[in-house]
Amino acid sequence: MRQTWRWFGPEDEITIGDIRQTGAAGIVSALHHVPTGAVWTPDEIAKRQREIEGPPDTPSGLTWDVVESLPVSEAIKTQSHDCAAHIEAWRTSLRHLAAAGQKVVCYNFMPVLDWTRTNLAARLPGGGTAMAFDLIDFAIFDLHILQRKEAEEEHSAAIQDAALERLSQMSDGAKAALASNIVAGLPGSNDRWTLDDVRANLGTYSAISPTMLRQNLIDFLSEVAPLAEELGMRLCCHPDDPPFPLLGLPRVMSTTDDYAVMLGAVDLPASGATFCTGSLGVAEGFAPVDFITRLGARIHFVHLRNTLRAGPVDGTRVSFHESEHLEGDTDMVATLDALLAQEALRRAEGRADAQIPMRPDHGQALLSDLDRSMMPGYPLIGRMRGLAELRGVMVALER
Repeated sequence: MRQTWRWFGPEDEITIGDIRQTGAAGIVSALHHVPTGAVWTPDEIAKRQREIEGPPDTPSGLTWDVVESLPVSEAIKTQSHDCAAHIEAWRTSLRHLAAAGQKVVCYNFMPVLDWTRTNLAARLPGGGTAMAFDLIDFAIFDLHILQRKEAEEEHSAAIQDAALERLSQMSDGAKAALASNIVAGLPGSNDRWTLDDVRANLGTYSAISPTMLRQNLIDFLSEVAPLAEELGMRLCCHPDDPPFPLLGLPRVMSTTDDYAVMLGAVDLPASGATFCTGSLGVAEGFAPVDFITRLGARIHFVHLRNTLRAGPVDGTRVSFHESEHLEGDTDMVATLDALLAQEALRRAEGRADAQIPMRPDHGQALLSDLDRSMMPGYPLIGRMRGLAELRGVMVALER
């Protein structure tokens, strides 16, 4: 597999020079400074490529391998008044990326919020930190900070009672930190939403059911996937994170069956999946090898991370935290074995995309990570440990 590393651009605390020392061969990046719905221009794309590759006389040895993410606007997800213009901007951006040699574009279709965590630096027994999602803390946010009208209908009585008890012991600073963690916006984005922003965006989904949102996704793909096919590109949808409904919002990319429906509706090689073991693996019944067996031919990008379910459960919703890459609820060795088998099958078929790009996703903050500023979930040492462990497993399996 092609071993890559996510880089958020010049504002990233981790430099291209740092990444060269991790052993990664490629970079996953995006133009985070470009507003959602705007066109990515050839000049801005070329600038990011130069920042990654370095000057001709001292090249970095790294290449921009995957675009993550070309944002899909709320207007597209809800098919509101700017939808057509934003889709056309997305299509134009695809053309510009293809002209620059980019082949793989990751995106997501999560309403309002991207990945959601209640704690961005939960302390671990060994001294490091990890991102975590706690159902009781989320209920505190939903019921008492956001004060969403429908919230009481979506949290069990036990969770509500526990949330009220914990809230009584929280300081104003702790409440503000919890709210900030949940509405932090996209990783690497300049967007920072207020509670009023969240309430307003939630309102746009009041009449949108999961069936409608799924159809909106299919409609979007019907517009962009044929163009990607024509350009020789691969689009890959990231799953919901976490893979269950929050804030009354519909979720349509949470299970293997969700992917099967989407890929079947727009049945083109260009339309594919970002296989994120951490997001999908939060669900207790998720079987990663089954996902690869059923849909492996359409996996265009892989996020390898692990999570551990722990704490209260409320229906399909669970508490969890980011675990070590080889120690969580997902059997990473079996997953990698199935992915390597998929690559071997592609090579036998003569596919140009036989090598699947992967990156060590998220990671626990360890050692010097604890003393430096960093993007939540994207430490240097923790991810480098994850990449080293994953690389070791792959080498052993290949031999």
